[in-house]
Order: sequence, then structure tokens, then C-alpha cells
Amino acid sequence: MHTVYLKKGKEESLKRFHPWVFSGAIHHIDGEVEEGEVVRVVTAEGQFIAVGHYQIGSIAVRVLSFEDEAIGENFWLRRLTVAYDMRRAIGVADNPLNNTYRLVHGEGDNLPGLVIDVYGKTAVVQAHSVGMHCCRHEVARALSEVMKGVVENIYYKSETTLPYKAELGQENGFILGGSPDNVAMENGLNFHVDWLKGQKTGFFVDQRENRALLERYSKGRSVLNMFCYTGGFSFYAMRGGAKLVHSVDSSAKAIDLTNKNVELNFPGDSRHTAYAEDAFKFLDRMGDQYDLIILDPPAFAKHKDALRNALQGYRKLNAKAFEKIKPGGILFTFSCSQVVTKDNFRTAVFTAAAMSGRSVRILHQLTQPADHPVNIYHPEGEYLKGLVLYVE
Repeated sequence: MHTVYLKKGKEESLKRFHPWVFSGAIHHIDGEVEEGEVVRVVTAEGQFIAVGHYQIGSIAVRVLSFEDEAIGENFWLRRLTVAYDMRRAIGVADNPLNNTYRLVHGEGDNLPGLVIDVYGKTAVVQAHSVGMHCCRHEVARALSEVMKGVVENIYYKSETTLPYKAELGQENGFILGGSPDNVAMENGLNFHVDWLKGQKTGFFVDQRENRALLERYSKGRSVLNMFCYTGGFSFYAMRGGAKLVHSVDSSAKAIDLTNKNVELNFPGDSRHTAYAEDAFKFLDRMGDQYDLIILDPPAFAKHKDALRNALQGYRKLNAKAFEKIKPGGILFTFSCSQVVTKDNFRTAVFTAAAMSGRSVRILHQLTQPADHPVNIYHPEGEYLKGLVLYVE
């Protein structure tokens, strides 16, 4: 195991248990370290600080442990057991009405670079670091042991999440099992999961609690679900008693899956119509028939350089919704861009409201659910922001 020596005084954030070592904090490494390798991190004086995965880039080491321990079978078993126990404690795992949840949320579960989502009997594993990619088979073996009798299939899906410069030649595919059954349950509603070609791991698990909240507000309302992807908010609105539900996404494939999901839960229900259309074009041409609108766009900013344009996008999008929504309408609006802070987002929405001249009140301030925990030492892990607004 190679050792990473920090510059003098650069260990302070690690002493506060922040799980990243930035490349600028490194003085030298004792030898030729390979990307993805487990390394020891020590102070300039040689005092042990942490062990973690080394990666080329701004974040040079992602900390796996602040104990001087081996990263092997026992480590993976222990960390995954803790993660699973927490999901059972909060009621999302081993729940007869819910077999969809995030089992591992990167730094939030002290496993930076690793995401695991569970959909019924299939777990979808996603690596966001070279180190986690290199450990994928060890992770899969430990996962199979910890969730024996619950998870029968493990699908690895990291083609688009790993740094392309690492030239890993990674391909998606099953590590264990291979069942084609892709129907899972969330809060008693069924849906198809496209873990083969869909976004993220196949479904946006992080909106589960916010979808349940939307259900409470849907009765008798005309609902517009923008950027609907696979229709999650749409079928919750229908169960909540919505008068009509329109789902919009620019992807025809997403619209096809939305229709399948609605049919799975509400076969033959004429309240739902889906449109494969650009969001801004749809908002421009739509009338004022909606009194509940959901704006859940993809990340407008993946990095800080795109922040300004992202905020303009959020202002434009929300201004159009404020302009068109019926008096007494409710707007659910979200940002999943990590670089957009809560204050950034709220200011963008505030500006849009002011531009519309409407009277707007905040009913709820939303975030990610408990199975997407934020490590208290890593506030960067809080990425999902949402507001529920009452528009007079």
C-alpha cells in the first residue's frame, strides 16, 4: 500500500472527518501509485490520518476509513450491514408496501464513490470513482451475503459515471443473477425500472417522500408533471384523486415508460395523457388549465462554471409556471444540481415569482429522503432542493 504525504497543515479538514483529500494538499506519494488503488494518508510528519481510494483529479483521495485498517471482505460486510440496518430502522427496507430504496449513498454511508439502489430482488450498483469500480466484485460478494434472501440479482451500471480518461473499458451488466423482471414497488405503487438504459440507476428514488406529499395535494386538481421521466409524480397524483394528469418529457422513450407505469397501476384510466415534447415549448403553448404543476428538471449545472446559466434556466422555467398556473394553484419546483445551493435556488424562484407579479407563499421546503443521508462532516452531500408554493 502506497502512502500519501500531505503538505504541512493540510490535515485539518481530515481531522474534522471530511472525506476528501484534494490534490493541492498532497506533498508527495512514496512511489508510483495506480488510479483506484487503496492508499494510506499521513501528515507531513508521518502521522496516520486515513485510508482511501486514490484517483487522478481534483479530489485525489476519497476516504474509506479514518482507522488504520485493511479494506477487505470484513470492511465491506460491516459497512453494508450498517447501511442495511439503517434502511430497516427508517422503514424503507423490509416493508411490504415498499421494496425500492437507496441502500448506499456514497459519502452519506461512508462509502464515497458508491451508490446502490434496490428495486425488489435486484440491486443496481453504480461506481462514481475508479476505486469503487476496481472493488465492484468484492462489493457484490458482500452485498449478496448481507442481503441474502432479499437481493437475488446485482446489476452493475457505471458506463456513464466513471471518468472517461481512466480508460477502464467498462460495460454494464449483471454481476449476479440476470432476472428480466423489472417491476418494483414504492409506497404500494408499481413501476417498471429501466436499469439497462434509463437515467441514473433506472428510477429517481430520491423523490419518494416528495411524491407522497404531492399525492396529498392532488385531489380534484388538474396536474401537469413536467420532465416526468418515468412518471413517478403522475401516478401518485392519480392515486391522490387528480381530475386529470398530463405528463411531459422530451424523451419518447421516457413517455413510453410513463404510459406503461400508469397502465400498471391504473389500467384504462382516461385521466392521464403523456406528451413527448420540449418542456419550454410545451409551457409556451399550454393554457391556464393546471392548478398543480411539478417542475423536476434534470441538473441544469453539473459544475460551478455552469452555475450562472443554470440559475437563468430555473428563473425562466419557474416564471413560465407562475405565469400560467391557475389562481389557488400549487407549484412543486426542484433543483437536483449539487452546485446550486438552497439560497441560489430560492433566489431564482423568488425572482421568477416577482417577475410574474403573483402573490406566492412557501408551504414546504423539501430535500432528499432519509435513505439518501447527508454525512454531517460532508455538507456537499445535500443536493436535492425543493419548494412547494401556493400561488394566488
